[in-house]
Amino acid sequence: MRKSLLGCLMAAVSSCLASEAYVETSVLTSPHAAQAAAADEHFIYAVSSTTIAKLDRETGKELALSTGKAAHLNSAVLIDGKIYFAHSNFPFKPEQGEIRVLDLESMKLEVFHQFAEPPGSVTWALKRDGSWWCHFAGYGTEKEKSCLLRFDAEWKETGRWNYPPELMKDWGAMSLSGGVWMGDLLLATGHDKKVIYRLKVPEKGGMIEWVGTVPSPFPGQGIALDPKTGGLVGIDRARKAVIFARLEAKTAP
Repeated sequence: MRKSLLGCLMAAVSSCLASEAYVETSVLTSPHAAQAAAADEHFIYAVSSTTIAKLDRETGKELALSTGKAAHLNSAVLIDGKIYFAHSNFPFKPEQGEIRVLDLESMKLEVFHQFAEPPGSVTWALKRDGSWWCHFAGYGTEKEKSCLLRFDAEWKETGRWNYPPELMKDWGAMSLSGGVWMGDLLLATGHDKKVIYRLKVPEKGGMIEWVGTVPSPFPGQGIALDPKTGGLVGIDRARKAVIFARLEAKTAP
């Protein structure tokens, strides 16, 4: 009880007094910037629920659209020259979840992996050290079932983590939408708040540690690493914009 209360207090103080913040550096507009974004050295990929738009990263010109049906695409991650997306049937039940993969030359979107019985709505799929790390979201009265699962190369579950109650309270009725690994920390976004949660994941499963919160120009949704700048790329769905951001020290007033 005391540990949970202390974690809540520390995270709240971190959010208010953070010495760092992710700051918007540039913007590209796209009608498809509604769920997530991804980047490589030459192109930006704006993601809606059903479609991925390939944009010239210098001019923002739309160069191509994905082919292949999709219902609810979520976060995107670039791995070895392809982009992988979490995909769900949200808001329908029973929940169905997949990882879909986009060939960047043909722009064809295909199913890469299908989860047999997902414990929630999959919102991100990351790869690290040969393992896949996937967040499964619960919403509303089912928010507490949100969890992080790790899978090996054969998709056998090798670890499961829950989120602290004080962190889930900060999500409101929603859950986590985006995530990236940054060193040993997992950076995560919610659904609509302009913050990034810094999370530490214990090696053997159990409870994730909420170690801090930093301001962000992204109002939730999917984020990705930008290999060209070393910063982050995400979206603002209200502005129909892909946003680039970098971490900066906050200037004291």
